[in-house]
Amino acid sequence: MLDGVKVLYHSSIKMSKEKIMYFDPYKINKEYKDADIIFITHGHYDHFSEEDIEKIKKDNTFIVAPIDLCEKIREDGFKEKNIIGVEPNNTYEVDGIKFDTIPSYNVDKPFHPKENKWVGYVLNIKGERYYIAGDTDINEDDKKVKCDIAFVPVGGTYTMTHKEAANLINIIQPKIAVPIHYGSVTGTKEDAKKFVRELKPNIQGIILMK
Repeated sequence: MLDGVKVLYHSSIKMSKEKIMYFDPYKINKEYKDADIIFITHGHYDHFSEEDIEKIKKDNTFIVAPIDLCEKIREDGFKEKNIIGVEPNNTYEVDGIKFDTIPSYNVDKPFHPKENKWVGYVLNIKGERYYIAGDTDINEDDKKVKCDIAFVPVGGTYTMTHKEAANLINIIQPKIAVPIHYGSVTGTKEDAKKFVRELKPNIQGIILMK
């Protein structure tokens, strides 16, 4: 299920399944110009990096992002027909990829307010559901997610801690859980290791970030 999937850095994910897709590209190491679809969860610099988007986009790249980013994306040169503005709790399809948007927000800290309508994504690819959580706490919305593979933040400060993230995963019960959002802005690889250790035995925790 993780063939063709890489956690590049922080919360930056590259997925080569059906299409070449990036999620919150950040600190991309060179110009690839290979993205079919770019998914952005919210507008913070470590998730919506215009410099890094430029390194991966090509002429016909689609970009999926919360509505509050769409004007900036237009200014960056994306064609109107290739910009998909999204809101939480909806289902969309872009370039043959179906996905749902999940509310992504904090419950006890101010960094990601629910009213901003920022999102996580659940992609349906060949019958497998991939959840990319974005910057979120454990909350009443993400506890309802149904997925096979989950990518969740574990670094704390701005998102869930490793313990809170493990609690969420143990509730939603994917087959595989991958920690993200550590080793850069906040959190350490030790947080990722602790997260994996705290998962229930039937859930496989895999650290993809090298």
